[in-house]
Amino acid sequence: MVRHFKRIAVQSGHNKWTLGHGGTLDPFARGLLLILSGQATRLMELIHPLPKVYEADIEWGSETDTGDHLGQIVSKGETNHVTEELLNTAINKFLGWSEQVPPATSAKKISGEAAYKKARRGEAVALPPSKVYLHDATWLSHDLPKRSKLKITCRGGYYVRSLARDMGRALGCGAHLSGLLRTSIGPWSDPGENRQLLVIGADTLPWCRNRLLSEAEADHLAHGRPIEIGEITNASYPPPTDFPVTCAPIAAIFESKLTALLKEREGLLRTTANLRGGL
Repeated sequence: MVRHFKRIAVQSGHNKWTLGHGGTLDPFARGLLLILSGQATRLMELIHPLPKVYEADIEWGSETDTGDHLGQIVSKGETNHVTEELLNTAINKFLGWSEQVPPATSAKKISGEAAYKKARRGEAVALPPSKVYLHDATWLSHDLPKRSKLKITCRGGYYVRSLARDMGRALGCGAHLSGLLRTSIGPWSDPGENRQLLVIGADTLPWCRNRLLSEAEADHLAHGRPIEIGEITNASYPPPTDFPVTCAPIAAIFESKLTALLKEREGLLRTTANLRGGL
């Protein structure tokens, strides 16, 4: 997808245009993918902690080395004891903060190289656990004892494949994913297959408060000078209730473009990042 948008940029005369993505999707997965363009590539740290919503198809009875149906089966187990009541109890134990071991075929870096590249070469991959957060989980449907569909809301960095693997182990039957759909990231929902949505200006960081700038104030910030606090508008996107959020900057808006990220200090607004040209 990044190469696709790069070709569009080159065809438009922007040969050196910076592009990146806002969170990897597994090869078998579908759904929303954010493409960050130009100065937006500097916003990844602000986007990463946002709530992400997935719908996962979980197959009971076997665990695979990749955590999905494309991998090799490494263990099998009986599933006759798997009931809706048991699944409701099991999923509740994974809510909140926990330590999660990423799949060996993940994009986690080992000595600067993605783990999945080492795994595909047949090298042994042992990843340390990461602190992750699962905010909500709801069973959408069951076809027991074969499969179930689960909807979750989690923080960035969460591996749904690992959740399926760990649930299968907890139930003693094994499990893996046969499908995964990312329906939203923060304020943005999947626009549908082969459809795109352009996000600019204040809509780029709707979970941040906004400060509209005058021409003089924009010039001050561009040259590293602070401005008065002035009138700050509340964020238009609230995360889910009780969802852990990081301290967000104030978005500086000039002529409908996001031009800088601001922080209040010593009674003034000061620049933490200048977004040259604006978004």
